[in-house]
Amino acid sequence: MRVVYNFSVLGTHHFRLTGGEPLLRKNIVELVRDMKAMEQVKDLSMTTNATLLADKAEALFEAGLDRLNISLDTLNSKQMEEITGSNCLDNILAGLSAAKKAGFERVRINMVVMPDRNFDEVEEMLRFCIQQQYILCLIEVMPMGESGRSTASVYLQETVQKLEKKFNLHPTSKKIGNGPARYWETENGFVNLGLITPLSQHFCETCNRVRLTVDGTLLMCLGQDSSFQLKPLLRNQCSDEELQNAIMQAVKLKPQAHDFLEKPKKINRIMSMTGG
Repeated sequence: MRVVYNFSVLGTHHFRLTGGEPLLRKNIVELVRDMKAMEQVKDLSMTTNATLLADKAEALFEAGLDRLNISLDTLNSKQMEEITGSNCLDNILAGLSAAKKAGFERVRINMVVMPDRNFDEVEEMLRFCIQQQYILCLIEVMPMGESGRSTASVYLQETVQKLEKKFNLHPTSKKIGNGPARYWETENGFVNLGLITPLSQHFCETCNRVRLTVDGTLLMCLGQDSSFQLKPLLRNQCSDEELQNAIMQAVKLKPQAHDFLEKPKKINRIMSMTGG
């Protein structure tokens, strides 16, 4: 909480809780409530696999959580089990339903597109999201860790062009949250499609994000090793001024761009250890 507070004092107003899986944290609702109680925290979102969301959606909404991003790569239960190792599709769909009932609007579905897994399901997923009024965000696979490097990646520009024609979508300048995704909307003005392309059309020049891991490490970039350890300062009960100075020093380490294309084997850190 001290790190969040001091980031907010320095001008950061958008925060996202990720993981791993944030809903495994026992006091996640209290954490959301405490963060939203900070005057400078204007937007708080969460990325979750939604397997535990059905029982927590209402409490999270009442605690002040602004937005939900749901990781969902397939609507096929067999494919889901092959991708995740768990037959959890029904739990995820129940979580989505509970989120809508609780009052969450513009829920975003994050679909990592894999040519050998779910590439042929993109149209079905978009159709589902349009019907349910969710936002589908297609994401290119990033070569992080052995699992990321062993998964083939597909560039999504051509895929989006086909979706534009089939679903009559138009690019829009509307933004959902404060992330790097580009968006498309239907004729009725509802944003239904987003695109994150770290490989085929990277957004490094506009990236303003850092990630805080559970062990107190600040990560400056998904595709670089730049990091800064805050835990020693916190354990030594540093002052807020000292913590803010450390944060400003850390942010200066943020690189100009990732190395995913030039050095795809560089990052051994997996996404679940980094935070999406």
